[in-house]
Amino acid sequence: MKKIGREVLFIEAKENNLRNGEGSFIRLKDGRIMFAYTEFFGNDWEDEATANISAIYSSDEGETWSSPEILFRKPKDAVNIMSFSFLRMRNGDIGAFYILKVADRTDRIMLTRSSDEGKTWTEPQNCLDCLAEQDYYVINNDRPIMLESGRIILPCARHTVLNTKLDFTPGVICFFVSDDDGNSWYKTETEILCPFPSNPDGYEEPGIYERKDGTLWCYIRTSLGFQFECFSFDSGTTWTTPHPNPFFSSACSPMHVKDCGELTVAVFNPVPEHLLREESEPWGRTPYVIAVSTDGGLSFSKENVFYIEDDLTNGYCYPAIIGCADGFLVAYYHSNGSGIPLNSTKIVKINYDEIDL
Repeated sequence: MKKIGREVLFIEAKENNLRNGEGSFIRLKDGRIMFAYTEFFGNDWEDEATANISAIYSSDEGETWSSPEILFRKPKDAVNIMSFSFLRMRNGDIGAFYILKVADRTDRIMLTRSSDEGKTWTEPQNCLDCLAEQDYYVINNDRPIMLESGRIILPCARHTVLNTKLDFTPGVICFFVSDDDGNSWYKTETEILCPFPSNPDGYEEPGIYERKDGTLWCYIRTSLGFQFECFSFDSGTTWTTPHPNPFFSSACSPMHVKDCGELTVAVFNPVPEHLLREESEPWGRTPYVIAVSTDGGLSFSKENVFYIEDDLTNGYCYPAIIGCADGFLVAYYHSNGSGIPLNSTKIVKINYDEIDL
């Protein structure tokens, strides 16, 4: 398998900053690309560690980047803010989504907006205000999607907090929707429960891709060796029963799919030999590959799969993707020799002429 892409930036974890990642890109109106990510600080790398959102900028299609600056500081009464996503809103605003993590883990999904390309931001809005009671809702970085119709969907996994030790029920897939450009939200009636006891974490970390025919493809992280998938033919109101996609073998790690120019790209951790995988390998999240579709995500073939990372001693996860003039950028966690994938962030640039189709 051919390896493609080249490193354009490595945001290395260091002392008192043990984790950098889970970011999102956006193209600014002046042509620059902004990348924002969670910057953890202190002496801990866990999800409950203290963190802000930092941002960097590129004015040359991702070849070089500015120094980091803090974009959003966590509120004083919050554990942290993390799992960041950008979305260009229908009225032209930049939407910024993130998880506001609180002590009892009834975490909130927040939306703040900027009408001046990131210079100032509105007071954050809780997208889960539509709920009478809040469980623990997880949305990945770079996951909110705006359909061609203008509908915005937040694909989430819901976990119920069982006790003061913060044990959770297995994940159940659910969807939050806005039909008025993010001003109000509601939760659809459809919830997707995993029926397999062998998948103790349930369905986790879903993503959505809108195919050219309007069908919505939802892909789901599992611990069953594959990404599971289901489909909606009514803009996300109802969904088919999930089933494994045998093409997307997968560690217990999220996949991500986006359009880049005329291509549809899927980034994931394949496990063609997952039963033989060494336990010492970082959470099984290795290697890292990209599958390329030329028909709008309707089909993928093994001939069009390429390595991004082939070093099996390191782990890679939680990608963000954006197209640029001559290719596309992929940002993701890199374990950087630590044995823990949630460590540093690497950004690679893949030129279209590297992909032999």
